Amino acid sequence: MNHMPAAEAAPETARYARCIDRSKSVRWDIETDVIRGRTFDMDHKFLPDGISKADTFDMLNAEEMRFLSQIQGRTYANMFGLVERFINAKVLEISRDHWLGDQTKLEALVRFSDEELKHQALFRRIEKLVAEQMPDGYTFVLEPDPIAEAVLSKSTWAVLGLTLMIELFTQSHYRESIEPDHGLSPLYKDVFRFHWMEESQHAIMDELEWQREDAKLDATARDAAVDDLITLAAAVDGILQAQAAADAEYFRQTTNRTIDDEEFEKIRGGILMAYRWQYIFSGAEHPQFGKVLGGMITESQHERIGAALAQMN
Repeated sequence: MNHMPAAEAAPETARYARCIDRSKSVRWDIETDVIRGRTFDMDHKFLPDGISKADTFDMLNAEEMRFLSQIQGRTYANMFGLVERFINAKVLEISRDHWLGDQTKLEALVRFSDEELKHQALFRRIEKLVAEQMPDGYTFVLEPDPIAEAVLSKSTWAVLGLTLMIELFTQSHYRESIEPDHGLSPLYKDVFRFHWMEESQHAIMDELEWQREDAKLDATARDAAVDDLITLAAAVDGILQAQAAADAEYFRQTTNRTIDDEEFEKIRGGILMAYRWQYIFSGAEHPQFGKVLGGMITESQHERIGAALAQMN
């Protein structure tokens, strides 16, 4: 596809055009650029302490903390593979609005979709590589298709809001925690470096498409969409509770010492706290998310969202 040079396009179209240019310039291949024949070095952490919330786990020694960061890191990769299932489906759906219209916007969204499919393949590849290095017994309890179907049953406004939240925290996690930490597994770090390179464009388009969707709604429809967004956040929290319990049990079963019920509950609670921060609060509290959302909703709607989030603490 050919698109109008960014400098000549209308301001909104120019932003999509810049996403296309950036997509072309950072294009990467899973095996050639990311994996490069490597396996995971289990002497390194996967997630940095700022994401794993290591200070919560003061009952663990350094070796146990490293292993727990690897469990969390395995789930972190799997979780992205999960959410990109519904994100891609929604991107394909909203691209329909541009089929016979602005072809620059269409090309940008087609590239977005293509990259999301590649990311899903990347995370499936990573799960296989990690499974070769870690003890048997890990379970990712979540099935992508049923969850995607449930998410997509909600309003497009709510799904795009959740999507923007996810893709904003993807960027901040990498830039603020993963990139500056030189003690992480080199392969794991590269996975999220390359992922971040393409997700940066996706967040721009999420914002533009969310605002475009918002412009279609009247006050009643928007109020219902806010309820949908709250419902989706609660559903994410339920997912996190189930996976935190599974990851804590895997840690207990594969650690070379006895972990009593009291310590297990501290570990499970710590993992859940970390997951809630990773997948909900670091996105909901992102300044850009707050700015975009705040430009759409009323003060009372903002208070409803805040009250729902407060129940998750």
